[in-house]
Amino acid sequence: MSKALIIFTSLTGNTEEMADIMADRLESHQIQTDVQEVMQAEAEDFLNYDAVLVGSYTYGVDGTLPDEMLDFYDDLGQLDLSGKVFGVFGSGDSFYPVFCGAIDTLEEQFLKTGATQGGVSCKIELNAETEDIIKLHALADGIAEKLTQNE
Repeated sequence: MSKALIIFTSLTGNTEEMADIMADRLESHQIQTDVQEVMQAEAEDFLNYDAVLVGSYTYGVDGTLPDEMLDFYDDLGQLDLSGKVFGVFGSGDSFYPVFCGAIDTLEEQFLKTGATQGGVSCKIELNAETEDIIKLHALADGIAEKLTQNE
């Protein structure tokens, strides 16, 4: 059985809800899934999993990573995640000039690790509505498909 780890940070609860949606969908594919808040996790934890996901909100006008994600992000960049499948998701507010910039930043960092992208990263306006849940499910389904191909 494949294993997935979802690491997230959430200020308002929106990204935490998305992490739970992703976990439920991955588990529907018979993927054992663990979910951890970023302050209780280490990037090296990803080495023990087949699929690795990060959820984050975007902070500020410049669309940056939140402070609690910075050390994790730096440590992630030091890993070789070849053979792992990754996904990125999170919330933002289109009121700001850079929408969900943290998602782009995390995706770029994952690509540097050698991991394989499981699907289109999900950028969600504030909280997940029905059409957003469909996108989250599609990402989880893509990750499950890639894991099946790797077996």
